[in-house]
Amino acid sequence: MSRTLPLDPTGATWVKSSYSQNGGNCIEVTPDFPGLVPVRDSKDPAGPALLFPSDAWQSFVAGVQAGEFGTA
Repeated sequence: MSRTLPLDPTGATWVKSSYSQNGGNCIEVTPDFPGLVPVRDSKDPAGPALLFPSDAWQSFVAGVQAGEFGTA
């Protein structure tokens, strides 16, 4: 079962990862949608955004900070 969420990121304030470096592989997130964290590729700002529930995103970030995913 899928559903369409009414989400229009036009005019959203996107924030690039603090670990971003010039020309790097970066993501951007926007805090403009309560309860959701849209995530997009900074190199393709007109492309699609992935949507995560805020609590799931917070768990993911905590796992990254704890080193649970290793390094590439």
